[in-house]
Amino acid sequence: MSLSRRRMLASGAALAIGGLSSTKSIEAKAGTIPPDVPEWMHEQGRPILSPAYGLPSKFEKDVVRRIREPRATDTEAFSVTPLQNLHGIITPNGLVFERHHAGVPEIAPDQHRLLIHGLVDRPLILTMNDLLRFPAVTRIHFLECSGNSSTEWRKSGYHSVQRTHGLLSCCEWTGVPLSTVLGEVGLKPDAKWILAEGADAAAMTRSVPIEKALDDALLVYAQNGEMLRPEQGYPVRLFLPGFEGNMSVKWLRRLKIGDRPWHTREETARYTNLLANGKAYQFAFEMDVKSVVTFPNADRSFKAPGAYEISGIAWSGRGHVTRVDVSVDGGATWHRARLQEPVLDKCLTRFRLPFNWQGQPLEIQSRAYDDKGWMQPTRSSLIAARGTNPRYHFNAIQGWKVAADGVVTNAST
Repeated sequence: MSLSRRRMLASGAALAIGGLSSTKSIEAKAGTIPPDVPEWMHEQGRPILSPAYGLPSKFEKDVVRRIREPRATDTEAFSVTPLQNLHGIITPNGLVFERHHAGVPEIAPDQHRLLIHGLVDRPLILTMNDLLRFPAVTRIHFLECSGNSSTEWRKSGYHSVQRTHGLLSCCEWTGVPLSTVLGEVGLKPDAKWILAEGADAAAMTRSVPIEKALDDALLVYAQNGEMLRPEQGYPVRLFLPGFEGNMSVKWLRRLKIGDRPWHTREETARYTNLLANGKAYQFAFEMDVKSVVTFPNADRSFKAPGAYEISGIAWSGRGHVTRVDVSVDGGATWHRARLQEPVLDKCLTRFRLPFNWQGQPLEIQSRAYDDKGWMQPTRSSLIAARGTNPRYHFNAIQGWKVAADGVVTNAST
């Protein structure tokens, strides 16, 4: 016996399955709900190669990078990742956040060269073809700007997780271990630091400790299975897992080995953290343990009382996440969330917690721990330790208020 849509509606079966709300079914056009046959089943779909490079559905047109606020130019600027629309831990290449200091250079790979010199036995210039001949590795790591959530040092007024935490992405990176290339050139005994220089108009430069270079640093040329996008450093970038993002210098053209840091503009005038006593941290490389709830959020929230899954992401630049707790009462009580595999070093970890919302106002928070013994601090304790002068490395617990109508706002505003 066939079951008609009308009979399903009459029985209420189409409105509630296991306690889940089915608002989408109620809003669907007549004739589209099974077992009725929708109009798109009466005709052929688009042919293959339309387009040749696949694109998201037109119904996902609003899932895009955005600017957080206007800046003096659109080349010394940044865009933020729509964390609220992502699932799992991988960020699609077209949604990875951008941070440029002089725009995106257009570099022909056959014209690009990487110079390695300084305190080495055999200075070397590599072409891209040379680099692709080295043994490669592929790893999944997050990339976070040190200014991510910097607005939360003071009350930002931003209610979207894309604006508060969107200077964060996570990809599968492929390239050559920097240690392999340094083995080719031979380090002199007093080699302690490396100057990394980009080929953009800003000649972005950062000093990197030799210990990091010999540990897990990569010369990356591919991202999520394809060559780097231009805005991510095509044709090659340095990648330092767990370190603040600006140190993973894009469009890498030079590595100079020396015996001390260079104290470049980017590590004196910028990317330093001014404390309340007037002193500043010049070098703060690792990104601290951190987490944020991405559902519910200001752009995608509870529609009606019923069963949901609170979800978010956690990460640590020092190792891997071991635990995430979630509170729905502003931190008064905590519930341990499930960590979805894989749980990797210096990588985003997805956490989930089933939740039955009864329509009451809430304040949702998450709190992460890592394998090095660090716990994500409260906002008040972080500010008590560092004041409100810093612009970087804000990793405090983020609260989201959920009103009785489901509207989500930033709890710190």
